[in-house]
Amino acid sequence: MPVGDDVLVEEHLRQLADRLRGPRRLRADLMTEARHGLLDAVEAYRDSGLPAREASRQAVAEFGTPEQLAPAYQAELAVAALRGLALRILAFAAAASLAGDLTWRGSSWSEGPRPPAGYLLLSQSVEWIWAAAFLLGVAGLVLVGATARSPRPGLTTSARAVGTMLTGAAVLGALTGAALFTWSILLWDAALTWPPMIIGMLAAGAAHFSLGRAARTWLLATR
Repeated sequence: MPVGDDVLVEEHLRQLADRLRGPRRLRADLMTEARHGLLDAVEAYRDSGLPAREASRQAVAEFGTPEQLAPAYQAELAVAALRGLALRILAFAAAASLAGDLTWRGSSWSEGPRPPAGYLLLSQSVEWIWAAAFLLGVAGLVLVGATARSPRPGLTTSARAVGTMLTGAAVLGALTGAALFTWSILLWDAALTWPPMIIGMLAAGAAHFSLGRAARTWLLATR
């Protein structure tokens, strides 16, 4: 098909794509699938004897307007965004649980006086937050599977609520984790030169950045 015959199809797809927010890869895949479907329809109309311009117009009209199509596409993107956020939360929570104690193990201050009660409470709070986030991540994946099988309004509402709580847990976990690292440095000067602490801070920073991107994608997909 000459490129000029695709102009109407491409403009229609552009208007649809402009309305969608969510994971880039899935968004691109959805647009590719829609493009192939539209072009196949155009070809079918042309084979039936319609001129190229009229074939494109008929295929686009049959496909549906961007306003009609966007909600279904956006719902699929929102589910995918929740899946991505839940998986990253699960990975981070599991890694934090396994590696958290290693940051301090063997340090020069580990055998010294116990830190203040507030510090111990903050440390415990970080563990509680990520334990709760892990459970929420599991719930998110369960809801993703259930929503994919049966997109009922109640499941969609529950998925949105879990996504909101996951986002809140990620923010709260980042704030309490940063506070814990800062307090550790204030309590023990050697923490600044302790390799596990340095590695832990860098790894946590990268992980929180990844979580932040996933949360932002989910928020845009459900806005």
